[in-house]
Amino acid sequence: MIPPQEASARRREIEDKLKKVSILSSFESRLMKLENSIIPVHKQTENLQRLQENVEKTLSCLDHVISYYHVASDTEKIIREGPTGRLEEYLGSMAKIQKAVEYFQDNSPDSPELNKVKLLFERGKESLESEFRSLMTRHSKVVSPVLILDLISGDEELEVQEDVTLEHLPESVLQDVIRISRWLVEYGRNQDFMNVYYQIRSSQLDRSIKGLKEHFRKSSSSSGVPYSPAIPNKRKDTPTKKPIKRPGTIRKAQNLLKQYSQHGLDGKKGGSNLIPLEGHEHDFRVKHLSEALNDKHGPLAGRDDMLDVETDAYIHCVSAFVKLAQSEYHLLTLIIPELHQKRTFDSLIQDALDGLMLEGENIVSAARKAIIRHDFSTVLTVFPILRHLKQTKPEFDQVLQGTAASTKNKLPGLITSMETVGAKALEDFADNIKNDPDKEYNMPKDGTVHELTSNAILFLQQLLDFQETAGAMLASQETSSSATSYSSEFSKRLLSTYICKVLGNLQLNLLSKSKVYEDPALSAVFLHNNYNYILKSLEKSELIQLVAVTQKTAERSYREHIEQQIQIYQRSWLKVTDYISEKSLPVFQPGVKLRDKERQVIKERFKGFNDGLEELCKIQKAWAIPDTEQRDKIRQAQKTMVKESYGAFLHRYGNVPFTKNPEKYIKYRVEQVGDMIDRLFDTSA
Repeated sequence: MIPPQEASARRREIEDKLKKVSILSSFESRLMKLENSIIPVHKQTENLQRLQENVEKTLSCLDHVISYYHVASDTEKIIREGPTGRLEEYLGSMAKIQKAVEYFQDNSPDSPELNKVKLLFERGKESLESEFRSLMTRHSKVVSPVLILDLISGDEELEVQEDVTLEHLPESVLQDVIRISRWLVEYGRNQDFMNVYYQIRSSQLDRSIKGLKEHFRKSSSSSGVPYSPAIPNKRKDTPTKKPIKRPGTIRKAQNLLKQYSQHGLDGKKGGSNLIPLEGHEHDFRVKHLSEALNDKHGPLAGRDDMLDVETDAYIHCVSAFVKLAQSEYHLLTLIIPELHQKRTFDSLIQDALDGLMLEGENIVSAARKAIIRHDFSTVLTVFPILRHLKQTKPEFDQVLQGTAASTKNKLPGLITSMETVGAKALEDFADNIKNDPDKEYNMPKDGTVHELTSNAILFLQQLLDFQETAGAMLASQETSSSATSYSSEFSKRLLSTYICKVLGNLQLNLLSKSKVYEDPALSAVFLHNNYNYILKSLEKSELIQLVAVTQKTAERSYREHIEQQIQIYQRSWLKVTDYISEKSLPVFQPGVKLRDKERQVIKERFKGFNDGLEELCKIQKAWAIPDTEQRDKIRQAQKTMVKESYGAFLHRYGNVPFTKNPEKYIKYRVEQVGDMIDRLFDTSA
């Protein structure tokens, strides 16, 4: 049995647990009652809150919808006044109008409000287009010639390096233009502004290049020497820059021609229109050379200078186009969407490029006409231009990358035209040298260098400045497989062959012309002078090296020709020296009286020598040998031969009593004979 005390304890424990259970049950009952009363309130509260939110959203939507009805009135003033000076605010208004258009299109497409905001949007878009045009028009300026020339010379070596940049638009304007452009593309669905852009920039590019050309003309007419990279002088505003090399030397021959024309037959020493040539240092001066190469009716000096200016101007306009086009493309990439950049750029450069190509074709056309007139000085303008075009072509190709094929092909087409007309000029010049008529009135009476010779040499010397260009011209006409991808060596050989052809034609023509002279001695002097002029001119320039490429013995051959003509000339003195030669002279013994026949023979010999000496000296004094070295050599050789023969003759018969009047026959001492020969080829003596 459980002890009473323990049973009592358990009983109390059970009672306590029952009390706790009773309390918990009561608490749970209360909670359930509370929950049953709170949950409906909570749900009612949630419903009320949801209703409040819906009301607020509805009010907000109503406000938003109502705001669309007020957009037109709120923005109309801003749109009417335009975006000038407040572009951001204007674009903000346009954004509001656009949203209103979208709302009414989606929710009330038949409402009058839609038409109203649509009209306002179109008006705003037009204003933006107008603002774009206005900004581009007002702030796009023609680039000044001086700035262009600085830009062109940027590639040259400078004493102080300078970065020449072009600011086509002020930075603030540029940013506005970019913003308008992006808006018109993204929201305006309009590409018309791109046409506006290229038309305005195209006009500025074209006017800038034309302004540079006009700068050359005006500077040339006012001061005679325009500032340009073609002419070495310095501008006051850029004193640190070195003179820029002249790209062409087309007037070298013409300048020499002008110099030569000033030395006509005017009684100066030498009896000739040539200044004496000392060694290889002095130039020949040839008469009647104020005309252009091989054309008696060639351009005057003033037109030569104008050709020079026009050529330099064109060359620099080509360089200006490349630099300005590069700058235009950079500007365009900031404003025009990438998808339309190439097409817009292609349109932008057309006017300026077409102007350059048209002028180039005019130069080609003028060259063709000049070839017909045999005015080869004008044709020479093609050479520096063609050289510059070929040098500039890589930059051209890079600038025109992405443009239409017709645009890319314009420069190669012009280059081909110039190469063709240049090759034609070279061919016709060689033929002209060969076929120049032997006009007696055109032959120098003193046997000096013929105009044809000086013209031919001057023309060939011009080619030295354009060896690669001239060689390429000749190679372009070759049909052989080797010419399709000709090398510089192949081109050089072609040029050497051409020069040798011209010299060969010239030599044949000179031989033909020399027959115009009735006196073989004068004919020999004429050929001697011309051959010597050719040889000295070849030696003084790189022409001799070019000739040697295909004719190794050319120099020796000319020396042999020169010596041959000297020998022919010396034969003219045989009719003088034959009188005093020992043949047929009487032999007598000292102290034996001469017979009348012997005295008569001696008299005839003295008289024949005197008359022949006087006649030759009188005639040959008017002849010319401009080269002092050659003149002294010929005089000395002739003087030595005649003095020796006359001295021996005089020694043998000077004291013989062959006459009662010895002074009548012994008119000259040996020294006097030498002095007379020293005055040959000298009209002033």
